[in-house]
Amino acid sequence: MIEARGLTFAYGASTVLDDVDLTVRPGRVLGLIGPNGSGKTTLLRCLHGGLRPRAGSVAVDGTPVSAMSPAQLAREISVVVQEAGGESTLSVAELVLLGRTAHLGGFVRARPQDEAAARAALVRVGALHLARRDISELSGGERQRVLVARGLAQQAGHLLLDEPTNHLDIRYQHEVLTLLRGLEQTVVVVLHDLNLAAAYCDDLVLLDRGRVAGRGTTSEVLEPDLLRRVYEIDVDRLDRDGRVHLLFTPLARHEEIPA
Repeated sequence: MIEARGLTFAYGASTVLDDVDLTVRPGRVLGLIGPNGSGKTTLLRCLHGGLRPRAGSVAVDGTPVSAMSPAQLAREISVVVQEAGGESTLSVAELVLLGRTAHLGGFVRARPQDEAAARAALVRVGALHLARRDISELSGGERQRVLVARGLAQQAGHLLLDEPTNHLDIRYQHEVLTLLRGLEQTVVVVLHDLNLAAAYCDDLVLLDRGRVAGRGTTSEVLEPDLLRRVYEIDVDRLDRDGRVHLLFTPLARHEEIPA
């Protein structure tokens, strides 16, 4: 479980997060949603210790993140962030093996159990056939699968991902999120697409200008009136076969958003 209480973060005089609370329950997928600039990525970085909040605290299974060493934290939380494609001399297998760094001392070569963990992670994401390929040769969808595999090879109990569907076509968006939905780990994922959040998340935290505008189950948070106020767009909601589907229509310029 990850718990954040009273998180406040600012870049200089600009407050990005303001008194944010959240609880990520074990074995569930929590989505962080909200308009651009609402603080989603900053919140994710505070949760995994990449940023130190100005106020408030984050705890993993009851232990404050601030009291954990980098190695301890890496054994509890694995992070998947967007990375530029670029050129790389690493093979897929070598990249995934980097996920085992948290379990190895400095300058220690990978052990058989580390190679087994990397192989199992590639199998889990359906990418074992890519093991000998160079990272630079992969498509966007293949690359995302490999990055998730690196996170899985870390064998942490919590997996945090920043926009894992960014720049992917529809097929790969659903394949990556289906993969995450089937994991045993507790997952926190930043998403822009609200229909993807509706389909694959158990719980949501909706941010608006650095504050929590809504939290709860997916059905509770994806309420048209709330989304209309936060996103400033008209929203129709369809509930079909136990799933939420959202339709969006731009507001007329003269139409005001109710407070």
